[in-house]
Amino acid sequence: MSGGGAHAAYQVGVLRALVRILPRDLANPFSIYCGTSAGAINAAVLAAHAEALRIGVTRLTGVWGRFAVEDVFAVDWGTLASTAYRWFSGLAFGRLGRSLPPALLDRAPLARLLATRLPLAGIGAGIQSGHLHAIGVTASSYTTGRSITFFEGAPECRPWQRADRAGVVGALSIAHLLASSAIPFVFEPVAVDGEYYGDGSMRQTAPLSAALHLGAQRLFVIGAQSPVLRATRFGGSPSPARIAAHVLNSLFLESLDADLERLERVNQTVRAMAQRGTAPPAGLSEVACLAIHPSEDLAALAATYYQALPRALRFFLGALARHGRPDPGLASYLLFQRGYCRHLMALGYADALREAVSIRAFLDRPEREQATGRVARGSPRAPL
Repeated sequence: MSGGGAHAAYQVGVLRALVRILPRDLANPFSIYCGTSAGAINAAVLAAHAEALRIGVTRLTGVWGRFAVEDVFAVDWGTLASTAYRWFSGLAFGRLGRSLPPALLDRAPLARLLATRLPLAGIGAGIQSGHLHAIGVTASSYTTGRSITFFEGAPECRPWQRADRAGVVGALSIAHLLASSAIPFVFEPVAVDGEYYGDGSMRQTAPLSAALHLGAQRLFVIGAQSPVLRATRFGGSPSPARIAAHVLNSLFLESLDADLERLERVNQTVRAMAQRGTAPPAGLSEVACLAIHPSEDLAALAATYYQALPRALRFFLGALARHGRPDPGLASYLLFQRGYCRHLMALGYADALREAVSIRAFLDRPEREQATGRVARGSPRAPL
């Protein structure tokens, strides 16, 4: 599951549709979860309740359906004014020893929420019981510049090293989730084992690779961005808010779509070789994939709910926009408000139901294989 701040509410809607689409007696079609940014938090909740997808989805629905900005970051006038003053004084008097704050917004409320509502101990229990094969959350190291996937899984899940990315095994913590979702400049970097990390979407050139390293042979992908954004046009010189939205769109959209295209090219190559009776190179095989993306522009939807943001945050965002006009693209990532989140959940639910036949066929295959004994005990089912 990809990231995107408040956009991740869309994923919850898709998951709610899955619960409706799949048979009620099917505990969980997934045994591997991978997430980045806000998608990492969603993935962790599902992994902590791996014994039953329905329970994990219910927990996510309850939180996202009641979200308020104050549950994620501090938005009172005092905190925002203090941050703005520190930025101004740091820029103006940096040579006099004034330093810039590490981020625009303080996520202490989210840290408290996760600590009280997310039973991370359920991940280890799920692995021990066999309901969960592995979970991986990806963050970007400001120290090394590499994309790091922190994972917890069955003994056969081994660490990996590549030129620009790596997999590190160990028990997951709240710090890993906060690190993976630390949008640059917006949220403060998070220290994990002596290194500082930011949002996992940064420098994540192959977002699908973590699931494959963890043993996945089939991928069910839930995006949190709409390709419609590519067709959006804005006239005139861009404001700081528009530039920030453009950067975030690039982080959360382009790498996933590029990796999906790359996967399809590999699949086409493998199929073509099979048709010619030629064996593919070692380590190269076809990976079935089904991806669900928003059918509407989430930034355009955000414009409808902008006034629901606390006044202090609207003032703060207005200062970054031209003539004080809000930029819905930037605001959409921070709109952790009940109305907007519920709208995205409803959109995800509707989009997934339209693909019900394809989803049911895609997720039903492992269950048929298990019924005939062709899947070994403990082997990964479809990853999410």
